[in-house]
Amino acid sequence: MSEALVWSILIPLLGAIVTFWLNPRQVAAIGLAFSLATGSLALWIAYAIWRDGSLLHELGGWGAPLGIDLYADGLSAFMLATNGLVGILISAAAFLYFEPKADGSDPAQERRAFWPIWLFLWSALNLAYVSSDAFNLYIAVELIGLAGVALIVITGRREAMVAAMRYLLAALLGSLGYLLGVAMLYGEFHTLDLRLMAELSAEAESGMVLWVALALISVGLMVKTALFPLHFWLPPAHSSAAAPVSAVLSALVVKATFYLLLRLWFGVFSDQMTTSFGQLFGVLATMAIVGGSVQAILQRRLKMMVAYSTVAHIGYLFLLLPLTIPYRSSDTAAWNFDGFSGGLYHLLSHALAKSAMFLAAGIVIMSMGNDRLRNLRGMAHQLPLTTFTFGLAGVSLMGLPPSGGFVAKWFMVNAAIESGQWWWAVVLLAGGLLTAVYVFLVLRYAFLPAHPPHFQSLPARPARRLEYVALTLAILSVAIGFRAVEAFALLEAGAPFLMAPAGSNGP
Repeated sequence: MSEALVWSILIPLLGAIVTFWLNPRQVAAIGLAFSLATGSLALWIAYAIWRDGSLLHELGGWGAPLGIDLYADGLSAFMLATNGLVGILISAAAFLYFEPKADGSDPAQERRAFWPIWLFLWSALNLAYVSSDAFNLYIAVELIGLAGVALIVITGRREAMVAAMRYLLAALLGSLGYLLGVAMLYGEFHTLDLRLMAELSAEAESGMVLWVALALISVGLMVKTALFPLHFWLPPAHSSAAAPVSAVLSALVVKATFYLLLRLWFGVFSDQMTTSFGQLFGVLATMAIVGGSVQAILQRRLKMMVAYSTVAHIGYLFLLLPLTIPYRSSDTAAWNFDGFSGGLYHLLSHALAKSAMFLAAGIVIMSMGNDRLRNLRGMAHQLPLTTFTFGLAGVSLMGLPPSGGFVAKWFMVNAAIESGQWWWAVVLLAGGLLTAVYVFLVLRYAFLPAHPPHFQSLPARPARRLEYVALTLAILSVAIGFRAVEAFALLEAGAPFLMAPAGSNGP
């Protein structure tokens, strides 16, 4: 059973190698087959962990500290399942997006470049979720960043090159901070295994070394996650890439480094997770939600608007910190699982909704050649499925019932009120209203009559199947609101770091 963790890394890596050697005519079908295999395995691993508990695999039969372990608990399985579900659908969209067009154009070079890099990225993402070694996590983070940069530049456009270079520099800076922090942890604990580090840190005193390591790792990964005000690289990178690439970057890539922060904060640094620490990140999250939303409202291009929306919704993820760390009687209170699970359910909901939005934006660009909002007049008449997809994804981002975004915000608001932190509930509700502003701004233009008639003669009508894929993602972002109990049960499976710090009562 535990060998499945190894195959979750090897299958997409093998797919990347195979597709690299194929010609453009074969690469898409073979790449899609490997994507289906990778995603299906990830979903099966999540089901196995939900049913039986965590999985541990000792590579070569040598466990930590002498060897390297692969370990997956409920949180790892949740992230693997998110990758599997969203990754399969984005792969289907890419299969259609990069196929020859009706006007005779054929993006053969983009198609050939996309599949090996995407499968390589997927392998690195899975490595990040199942690795139990801090240095292997550094390798995974580096591979994710390099693959993300490579995906951005496959279009060959100048603005994509500039955005990718900015992304690369930010990624290298963040990786350097993470690596320095890990080096300090190794000097303190003489091991790189996260589970051993967590046990040793519970017995160690909170000295200067731990606090400096915490700062370096946190800032480094925050840069790579694009938490406001360290988000300068994200909007141009996400908006200048091809639509399937934008969906991958927004839905999956930025979530990987956030996962590492959670793994380290609630594992190795659990005793440093004080109320003040949580409130600090609550302030940064509020700045992200408000600042990102305001910037989204001010944009006049659809993809740039959706990119700034990602900046805002990263803030919701970091709002998990003050809602999880005890606010009252912190010496005796357990961590709040409602806040933790609500934040992670928002991660899943956002991944589905935002990938649907970026694919919808890509369809608009394919249809009319640009994505300026003032040119969207008449879109609802000519592209009704795409308009409906964007609106339905917006329902989940706004947190309206019965969507997955509503369930996530319900648990987060409940955690804020129960812990006496009503101000975070206000932030959550205000963020939903700001999201509604830019979603309805797009829909307003879409339903206005075309004058001049931009959409009356579409230069390149997209394949209807591509619209169906985007619509499926949007429907799933709403459908997960009807059944969340299994996901919350999965998050509890084999996850000891969800317990309160040493010396406090468990939940």
